[in-house]
Amino acid sequence: MTRSLLLSGLLISFLTACNPERVHYTNELKEEMADSKIKRITNTDLVETVDNLGGKVSAVVQKELIMQLQTVTDPTERAKICQLQNLPRTKAIAEKYALDIRLLGAADIQNKTLNSKEREILDAYLYSAKQKQQPISNIQKINDTLFVYNAVVPANSPICEACFGKQEVPFAVWHVGFHKREVIRRMGDTKKKKPLQSQ
Repeated sequence: MTRSLLLSGLLISFLTACNPERVHYTNELKEEMADSKIKRITNTDLVETVDNLGGKVSAVVQKELIMQLQTVTDPTERAKICQLQNLPRTKAIAEKYALDIRLLGAADIQNKTLNSKEREILDAYLYSAKQKQQPISNIQKINDTLFVYNAVVPANSPICEACFGKQEVPFAVWHVGFHKREVIRRMGDTKKKKPLQSQ
């Protein structure tokens, strides 16, 4: 019996060693395997994660944008910065988390490229700003695979005037678009570490 087990073990080892097509576990393969595991995740879990990440992302991007605006006076360069160009930290975060990060203004209430739900939120935010109410962040599930986090830039922030000029009511809103798959993938990360803390 022992000899039989020993021979079987040697045979398995030999076949495994001689197989030229053995699987090499890369980071991408590990991610794919993790994604394929059945996870019990509720809509509440997703919304909480989007809220958490959205708040961190918008805070970091806002800080970087303000710092860059303070160092640039050329109108053309300022316009690029307001479109979130030439912001290395913002670009790195967007790429790492597959995010769509934008700075929206009052004119975007009529922007047909935005989902109607988000345009309604922008309109409500502008009304709140006119009433001098303190707005809270908002999360919209656009479809089965996309969530959008919105947060109003404080009225006293230099971003409002620098990026949208003199307004009757200072107004700017962050748009952070999340893909559901990426949210699920990062859910564990947000509990283990805080990757978006500003430096």
